[in-house]
Amino acid sequence: MRCKQPPVNLSLVLITDRNLCKQPFLNTVQLALKGGVTTVQIREKGLTTHEFYSLARELRKITSDFKAILIINDRVDIALAVEADGVHLGWQSLPFPVVRRLVSDERLIGVSTHNREEALQAQSLGADYITFGPVFDTPSKAGFLKPTGVEEIQKLKKEIHIPVVALGGIKRNHVESVLQSGADGIAVISSIMHADNPEDAARCLYNKIVTLRHPKTLT
Repeated sequence: MRCKQPPVNLSLVLITDRNLCKQPFLNTVQLALKGGVTTVQIREKGLTTHEFYSLARELRKITSDFKAILIINDRVDIALAVEADGVHLGWQSLPFPVVRRLVSDERLIGVSTHNREEALQAQSLGADYITFGPVFDTPSKAGFLKPTGVEEIQKLKKEIHIPVVALGGIKRNHVESVLQSGADGIAVISSIMHADNPEDAARCLYNKIVTLRHPKTLT
């Protein structure tokens, strides 16, 4: 049996896209962390291996300063090289058992899922958490995947016993319905990366999450 991972805060996950930033990329992420982001997932395309490594190394330093989790999309080698907290897999990634063997039980493995079957398969393989969506309409998935709606999360939580992070078109006004459906956290891209003030954008989401989960925490 696998060793249990220490508790991981996936309540507010920032998935990066440097092409959306209105401010310098590293500054955007730093401000987002200051605003309350708990986990950063690097999803940067079009970089050479050395560029990806250099970027990930900088983000490892920044996330460590904020005691935040760092997840690397797909690149197991980069995750190991910068001592990230985990890797996130999609349908084009290495097979799950291979990745688990490479990263051992010391690092998290998250899996992207879009329907019940994929979610159950990820859980059966031993994923530490899944992302599920798109929950709402989002430009990044337009024409590829239909929005699931929050009802699917509610159904899923009856069968899934690992953390479920909802993503896809989630704005501040969606947070309540998403969390009430049973999601363990939310993941966003443009809501923070494309914001004029990433810190304020992150804080609005974070405060909403905290208020819903711990009503007396904020006044």
